[in-house]
Amino acid sequence: MARLALNKSSLARESAQLAEYNRFLPSLELKRLQIVAERAKAKDTLKRLDEEYRRSFDDIAASLPMLANRLVPLQGLVTIRKLVRGEQNLSGTILPTLEDVELETRPYSLLARPHWVDPYVKGMRDLLRLSLELEVATERVKRLLEAEAVISRRVNLFEKVLIPQAARNIRKIRMALADAERDAVVRAKISKRKTAARAAGARMAEL
Repeated sequence: MARLALNKSSLARESAQLAEYNRFLPSLELKRLQIVAERAKAKDTLKRLDEEYRRSFDDIAASLPMLANRLVPLQGLVTIRKLVRGEQNLSGTILPTLEDVELETRPYSLLARPHWVDPYVKGMRDLLRLSLELEVATERVKRLLEAEAVISRRVNLFEKVLIPQAARNIRKIRMALADAERDAVVRAKISKRKTAARAAGARMAEL
């Protein structure tokens, strides 16, 4: 660590840094509050989607016990035809979004399959859409938690390290400069007295 120079140039530099830290901290704190608010909202959304998914799954299982019949082929009846993901920039944090989802139901014979296949297909479409929304919501919470941790460390760095250190350095430099100024005044007075004494001695010698 470089030794602190106790001079006016160093004082100006430390004062400029302190002013810069104090200007930057409010915007950093605002960014942190935005991340925290969005994280809380994302967690609520994730919880709602998870509960909705579980409820839909339980409803299908309860209303269609015949799903246990492995003789009826159900695989591949519902697939994703189009999936468009996007991004949201929140104060420098890139969050995933789900822009568009199109599901496709493979044609099947109404006569060749039991009547309960129709409600099964509808339920699976709902579950598939919810699972995609859950995936995005989970990733949003993950990224927001990471961003919150990073920005909180930066806020703490400014509040607890950089700003207090700059303030201490400024006080130390000012005290050193004040001491040096007092010493200079004292030396000047001593020198003045010595000069006056020598002048008086010279005048006495001339008498």
